[in-house]
Amino acid sequence: MTTGVFAKRSRLSQKALRLYDAMGLLIPIYVDEQTGYRYYLESQLEKAKLIALLRQLEMPLNQIAEILALEVKVAIQAIGRYWQEVERDIENKRKLVHYLEGYLETKGEHMFDILERDVAEQNVLSVKKSVYIQDLETFIDASMKSMLDYLEHSSLKPSGAHFIIFHGQVNDDSDGPVEVCIPFAAKLEPQGDINIRLEPAHKEAYTRISKLQMDFPGILEAYDAVAKHLKTKDLSLCDSPREVYLMTNWKATSDHDLVCDIAFPY
Repeated sequence: MTTGVFAKRSRLSQKALRLYDAMGLLIPIYVDEQTGYRYYLESQLEKAKLIALLRQLEMPLNQIAEILALEVKVAIQAIGRYWQEVERDIENKRKLVHYLEGYLETKGEHMFDILERDVAEQNVLSVKKSVYIQDLETFIDASMKSMLDYLEHSSLKPSGAHFIIFHGQVNDDSDGPVEVCIPFAAKLEPQGDINIRLEPAHKEAYTRISKLQMDFPGILEAYDAVAKHLKTKDLSLCDSPREVYLMTNWKATSDHDLVCDIAFPY
């Protein structure tokens, strides 16, 4: 059948059919070399219907291509995993809406104990990279493992709490960069992606939060509170904000354990 007939039967636009052809999702059975007309088989209507249904789930076309190449049972599992990710994303956006409502109503005035401290200079192992939000956790885990392995290979242990410096925002549009740091007290040389640098002495304003408060977007409230403290006291940020992790065994902590300091150097 011609493209026009197939478009009507499948309820897909000819523009969509051209796109699916170009991406290899739904290739015509025959293309007339002289006219460029494309022809489809009746049996291809089922694939067209499946593509249309998956698009209603807002599944990206490259992911649909992967689904189409799978056996039925595996494809069903893949669709289920995709929708679980969608639901997690929706839940995060729902939390963000609540955060924005509260932020606008109270202008960010939430109850956090803001403390100040002196931080001595220290040598740190460091891995720094520009990374978007979807790859942030993987980058942090891999960086931490590589640095801890390096210390263990050198018969050393961290000399303080590890911390993560956010040199810029990390989201779908901004990629930081992000720097993962582990303090150490010895002489080491850089290795691979691992750098060695001196973290200068400075003062910090910080607030200590629980594991539950770490969940996005709740953690933004802690950042807002420390930033407001600096503004109120007319203090200037001298370096990028960081998260200082107090616990090494994350899985052993409960939701109400204090696990992290949101710290702003000044």
